[in-house]
Amino acid sequence: IPTFACMYLFGFTINMVTLLAMSLVVGVLVDDAIVEIENIMRHLEMGKSPYDAAMEAADEIGMAVIATTFTLVAVFLPTAFMSGVPGRFFVQFGWTAAVAVLFSLVVARLLTPMMSAYFLKPRVAHETPGWINIYLKWAQWCLAHRKTTMAAAAVFFFGSFALAGTLPTAFQPKDNQSQSQVSLTLPPGSKFEQTYALAEQAREIVMKNPNVTLVYTAIGGGAAGGNAFEPSGAPEARKATLSIQLKPRDERPRKQLIEDELREALRVLPGVRVKVGLGSSADKHQLVLTSEDNDLLAEHALKVGQELRTLHGIGNVVSNSSILRPEIVARPDFARAADLGVTTAAIAETLRVATNGDYDQALAKLNLPERQLPIIVKLRDDARQDLALLERLVVQGAHGPVLLGSVAKLSLESGPAQIDRYDRQRNITFEIELAGQPLGQVQAAVAELPSIKNMPKGVEMAAIGDAEAMNELFASFGLAMFTGVMCIYIVLVLLFKDFMQPATILWALILSIPGAFLALFLTNSAISMPSMIGLIMLMGIATKNSILLVEYAIVSRRERGMSRAEALLDACRKRVRPIVMTTMAMGAGMLPVALDMGLGDGSF
Repeated sequence: IPTFACMYLFGFTINMVTLLAMSLVVGVLVDDAIVEIENIMRHLEMGKSPYDAAMEAADEIGMAVIATTFTLVAVFLPTAFMSGVPGRFFVQFGWTAAVAVLFSLVVARLLTPMMSAYFLKPRVAHETPGWINIYLKWAQWCLAHRKTTMAAAAVFFFGSFALAGTLPTAFQPKDNQSQSQVSLTLPPGSKFEQTYALAEQAREIVMKNPNVTLVYTAIGGGAAGGNAFEPSGAPEARKATLSIQLKPRDERPRKQLIEDELREALRVLPGVRVKVGLGSSADKHQLVLTSEDNDLLAEHALKVGQELRTLHGIGNVVSNSSILRPEIVARPDFARAADLGVTTAAIAETLRVATNGDYDQALAKLNLPERQLPIIVKLRDDARQDLALLERLVVQGAHGPVLLGSVAKLSLESGPAQIDRYDRQRNITFEIELAGQPLGQVQAAVAELPSIKNMPKGVEMAAIGDAEAMNELFASFGLAMFTGVMCIYIVLVLLFKDFMQPATILWALILSIPGAFLALFLTNSAISMPSMIGLIMLMGIATKNSILLVEYAIVSRRERGMSRAEALLDACRKRVRPIVMTTMAMGAGMLPVALDMGLGDGSF
């Protein structure tokens, strides 16, 4: 409840990111209380009264609890200051998790000892469980064979990092929602009737898939999930969108497999560009070629497009380079036009009104009881092809009306449907459907193409969308993890008043992170944003457990005069239960997210 109050003060909303933070730190919230209660129970088994046990145990464990909590805050908080697209995700994640952890400390240090003092009952000592004895034997063997232990740790460390190089990379994992989409784009100049016929044919093909329950067709809409430069609201009769509803997740295979089936089935459609998928960030790889030389750009883009279509395992490759439509080109005779007082604006205005109609605000309106209909006056469609007729159009000049043909030469040519620019340069955009492939794998395959490796002078390549966000993600997370480690070290130095012991605690991170890479390899998962969140959580857990162990060993050496080996074994014996309990609590808190136990898409 206090965390929700702070979210309100910060202006945060209850969304996927904040709910993910809350679900992941559920286990953390009870960790401090577990450590406190376990230590109180241990003191109760010594024959102390509940009040004395609570007071002495809370005093004994206080430093460790404060250190572990501020360590977790130091891990989570740097993610709130990440830059770029990942920073937009993690600003609320970092603050929500950090605030929740701080409030767990307040509860553990104040409420838990008080309730334990008055609600717990005296407890007799129990026999040490067998699994603790086994663990102590392993710990004793490792201390007695330090060189062998270090060698095994080194093999594990370098072996796991070697596996990390083979892991696929992505910005976000593939979603498994029950919605998909098919976008159809006909050549420029196509009629509504042609689009309707192809859309109906596509709808019949889609409905034959047993995993599809509903298809809604819209004709004339703008680009939904298209490339970053395409206007999203421009209606064109040559475009159609089929919104698809799939069966529930437990009654069908993964959405990517269904989209592959639809993509293959829709190949029979003639003369149409087909894109399958919602066009979300995890569905495509966008590649941009830019140049000041339009002819060179178009020539090289043709080679790139041909080689992209040879890549194995990807879906359709769509480019805006070949979208040409017929157009009427007017080349004014400037000397003649100047003599007759005709401007180029007047020539363009005359042709526009005759072929396409006037602007909406300038049109006459037919008033009906509930609406107004614009009255568009223009030439018939077949008249647009008659250049002789167009040359007889009248243009208003400074000295009177003038025939268009006397001041300009008309011709029928073809040109791009739209001109796109990236960093103020002409560009051609390729959209590569990933079809279930990891983004990093497709990006690496694209980089190895001969046309990409041997770019002509004057043509440059830029990766936008998810590829750009993925690069920002890895750079920002690397900086956040480094900052987190430095903050942990500073916090531990302030708490322990020593420079060497915090370094000992941080050695736990060396073996924990390679273990995460091994888990990703065994589960065939990609290094993506959820994986990075897991690494952040792992840093906190590993440091927390290390603090609990090392802090007690330091106390045993300082106050009880034990040797280093005796203090470590005593710490292993006294702190193994809270370490196992807190680790299991944090794992149990994350398990519902990992097992996709909910109604979301389960991509995290």
